[in-house]
Amino acid sequence: QVQLAESGGGLVQPGGSLRLSCTASGSQWIRFNDMGWYRQGPGKQRELVAKITSAGITNYADSMKGRVTISRDGAKTTVYLQMDSLQPEDTAVYYCHARIWADEYWGQGTQVTVSS
Repeated sequence: QVQLAESGGGLVQPGGSLRLSCTASGSQWIRFNDMGWYRQGPGKQRELVAKITSAGITNYADSMKGRVTISRDGAKTTVYLQMDSLQPEDTAVYYCHARIWADEYWGQGTQVTVSS
């Protein structure tokens, strides 16, 4: 059974940066088609922030382009999200997501709050 564990959320001032991490566990033979991050702000629907495929192709939400960078470790079981120039509208719960063909997995989420 695959589990995703996020870390790195917290409170940051506008203009600040945070780095989120997500590590998958459950099998040493995990091979994800893609891993990424979604977020859900107060009263909003969950939306894609960024994702990276097994081939290393990245995809970013238009609202986050230029401010976030997704990367992963060599084993391809940990994915990172570097977020810069954060604004109050970036306040949300950020969820790690992974897909193995038709099976999807979600982390429990990590809160990111941008406030002065």
